[in-house]
Amino acid sequence: MSESITLLQEIEHEMRELRHRIHANPELGYQEVETSQLVAERLLKWGYQVTRGLAETAVIGTLKKGTGTRVIGIRADMDALPILEKTGLPYASRIPGKMHACGHDGHTVMLLAAAYALAHDHPFDGTVHLIFQPAEEGLAGARRMIQEGVLKQFPCDAVFAAHNMPGYPTGKLGFRAGPFMASADQVNVTIHGKGGHGAMPHLTVDPVVVCASIIMALQTIVSRNVSPQEMSVITVGAVNAGKASNVIADSAHMLISVRALDNTVRDRLEHQIKQLIHAQAQAFGASAEIDYSADYPLLINDAHMTRFASQVATDWLGPDEVLNDIAPFNGSEDFAYFLQQCPGCYLIIGNGDGEKSCMAHDPRYDFNDEILLRGAGFWVKLTEAFLPLKP
Repeated sequence: MSESITLLQEIEHEMRELRHRIHANPELGYQEVETSQLVAERLLKWGYQVTRGLAETAVIGTLKKGTGTRVIGIRADMDALPILEKTGLPYASRIPGKMHACGHDGHTVMLLAAAYALAHDHPFDGTVHLIFQPAEEGLAGARRMIQEGVLKQFPCDAVFAAHNMPGYPTGKLGFRAGPFMASADQVNVTIHGKGGHGAMPHLTVDPVVVCASIIMALQTIVSRNVSPQEMSVITVGAVNAGKASNVIADSAHMLISVRALDNTVRDRLEHQIKQLIHAQAQAFGASAEIDYSADYPLLINDAHMTRFASQVATDWLGPDEVLNDIAPFNGSEDFAYFLQQCPGCYLIIGNGDGEKSCMAHDPRYDFNDEILLRGAGFWVKLTEAFLPLKP
């Protein structure tokens, strides 16, 4: 067993307690003040150069050893979700309506544990940038960090990140080159009709009826315009109009989520959705106002870096603990912004399967502490392989 993994075993209990502390005190995107302070304090204690201020609450820890010029970046997300926790755990959220329901508490601690091991009697030759990112959950903290120059200030030869994945066997590492996480676009639609009395609909242009027709017609875009081999999803998540049963409103609003695993399909969906909504509205004598927001891009893993990371995992754990060419996910991830600027790989770590496995974003979810050492150990092994000592 390597020195780095022995060090991790020595601090495992402390890391579990730290994870529980973060879990009990969740902070939403761009509000991770206590979490980032905790991260910064430990990195400073372990000898890292610490940079703060990017994207409000981000923390970057830099450690250089030897004379090598290669640089690796590893990212962990820190933010929680606006969910009321229902786990009943002794370390459950102390803040009603906020919860670490996606495991970012575990991601943060895995990278902190790796930081400890890398700083203590573990040689490598080059530079490590540990990127603790805020606001992954829908607020695109990665995009903001890129816009504020994180990769210009801290250039990397490659960047890596991982996410726990419920439904996959505990601790197994999963990889896939190419498109891995879907793009995510949001469409905000306002239908302008003509309001009036509910008893005299013939004198109105009912925007609710228009929305109903649009919702049904949208279902044909994927089923009849996109190949069954090309994953895409269109979901109408919200419809709002009026406040009384006998009043036909002037307008109605819809929120639509659009996902795809191919950029050509993504562009086609945007064109067809806009065309369909306008046509449907005009058919009823209404008009449509569309705000189409391209939120998260398609996450595309670099083929070479994915093979490299997978081989590191295989060499360390053996082939039975590594899952290659796993199916891509319909979920989205803002680490895609990092991968647009720098080659790298986003991987998964199994959070557990079976009946007791609870999907992320569920109020009953909890990160599996059994994978803390696996995740931290992989970051150490990856750094060791990426920044090898000169013979």
